[in-house]
Amino acid sequence: MSTTQVFKNPRAKHGFQGRTCSIISVGSYVPERILTNAELEKMVETTDEWITTRTGIKERRLAADNEFTSDMAAKAARRAMEKAGIAADQIELIIVATITPDMLFPATACLVQQKLGARNAATFDIEAACSGFIYALEIGQQFIMSRTYETVLIIGAERLSSIVNWKDRNTCVLFGDGAGAAILQHRPDAHGLLTACMGADGDKAMLLCMPGGGSRIPATTDSVEAGLHHLQMDGKETFRNAVSAMCTAAQEALRRCEVDMSQIKLMIPHQANRRIIDAVGERLAVKPGQLFVNLDRYGNTSAASVAIALDEAVAQGRIQRGDLVLMVVFGAGLTWAAAVIEW
Repeated sequence: MSTTQVFKNPRAKHGFQGRTCSIISVGSYVPERILTNAELEKMVETTDEWITTRTGIKERRLAADNEFTSDMAAKAARRAMEKAGIAADQIELIIVATITPDMLFPATACLVQQKLGARNAATFDIEAACSGFIYALEIGQQFIMSRTYETVLIIGAERLSSIVNWKDRNTCVLFGDGAGAAILQHRPDAHGLLTACMGADGDKAMLLCMPGGGSRIPATTDSVEAGLHHLQMDGKETFRNAVSAMCTAAQEALRRCEVDMSQIKLMIPHQANRRIIDAVGERLAVKPGQLFVNLDRYGNTSAASVAIALDEAVAQGRIQRGDLVLMVVFGAGLTWAAAVIEW
C-alpha cells in the first residue's frame, strides 16, 4: 500500500493542526521457561485436548523467580530502542501498561527508567488490563501530536503467573508472562496512528478482577487464605462481552477512518482465546491471511499481548511500510479498544 495514499483522520473535523504520530519500532521479550499443556495435566485436573479445544493455547511462558515485570519491560524496550537507533537519553516519556506491577508504588515505569538509564524521561503507569497497550498508544500520541515530546516509549508488560491460582483449572491454563514495547515519534509524510477507539463498562467490572491487595481488601492472613489475591473470572460472561465489544470497537475505528476490512493488511486481536478471535474475525469478515495469531505459544499476556504480536508480525514480514493495521483488544474493567495504524 503506497504511503502517498490519503486516509481520513477523524480529528480533522475539529480543525486538527497537530503532527502525526507513528510507531517507528517495536520490540518484545518473553521468558525462557515454557509451561506446556502436558505439564499442566500434572498440576490440575485438565488435559491438553480440553485446553486446546476451548482456548487454542498449547503453551505459555513463565518468568523466572527473580524476573519481574520491570525486568521484562526493560528488555522489550531495549530491543525496540536498538531497532530504532534510539539512545536512552532521547526518551522523554515512558508509559507502562500493566496489571501486575512490581509493587503498588512506585510506578513500574520508574523502575524501567532506572534500568534503561533514561534519566530525561517522565514516567507513569496506566492500568486498563488487556486493553492497556492501545490505551498507552493513544495517550502517547497526545504528547507527540501536541509537540510536547519528540520520543515516547510505551510498554505493555505482565507477570500474570504471580496472580494466577495454579489450582484453578479454569484460569491457570489461560495466562502467561511477557512484554512488548514501541517507540513513538512523528514520521514526516506518514499518517501513523489514524485513530484509537477506547471504551469501558464499569457495571461489569467484577467479571474479571483480583479482589485483594487494594484499599478495599488489604493483605491479611484471612484474605490470602481466601484466595482474594488471585485473578478471578466469570469465563462465560467475559467471553460474550469480549466478542461484542471487540467487534463494536473495530467497526467504529474503521468507520472513523472511512476504510473497510478489505483495505486492512493485518488484524492483530488480543490473544486471549482462539474461539473469541475466530468469532470476532467471522463477524468482521476477516480473511485468514489478514489475521495474526500467536496465542498457541504464549497464552494471554494481557497488556503485552498485542504488543508482542505486533513485533512478531513485523519480524515475519507480515507488515510493510504503508500497510494498514487494525489492532483490537478487550480486558478487565471491562475495557476495550481498537486502533487503525498506517505502518
